[in-house]
Amino acid sequence: MKYGWNRLSMADRISGVATLVLFISLFLPWFGVTILFVSATASGLSAHGYLYIALILSVAVLGVTALRPVEPAPLKLPFRHEALMLFATVVNFVLVLIGFLSERGGAIVDWEWGLYVALAAAVVAVLPFVLPLIREIRLQPSSSAPTVGVDKSEPEQRRSA
Repeated sequence: MKYGWNRLSMADRISGVATLVLFISLFLPWFGVTILFVSATASGLSAHGYLYIALILSVAVLGVTALRPVEPAPLKLPFRHEALMLFATVVNFVLVLIGFLSERGGAIVDWEWGLYVALAAAVVAVLPFVLPLIREIRLQPSSSAPTVGVDKSEPEQRRSA
């Protein structure tokens, strides 16, 4: 068994690093309250329990990214790698965006820096997988569907079945 870093695409590298930053940012302060001289903060996980889904997906993305360069592949996934990464990073982005939009408490509750780091990391993690899909959709005739998750080496007859 050998480990070949050249098997990681640029999208995997970018998404992997951004997902690691997202994972760490879930524990950073997202919201803060200051009354007189007393302040308190809450992390993303303590403020929003549903962000544990993002935590689990981040661990999965990091695991898949870490195992991708291993030859021979230690596990065979039922989906194409790009489809799996697209799904996980989009779900992470949506969950972080919901957390960002749902907790603005006006003059009392403030957004803290960890929330901005998480949002930026989620955007960077999803872009390498969303941008090629958008390009593919824009280049295709309107009658055909995008092929994310479909092995392009399969004959056209098998895809339509």
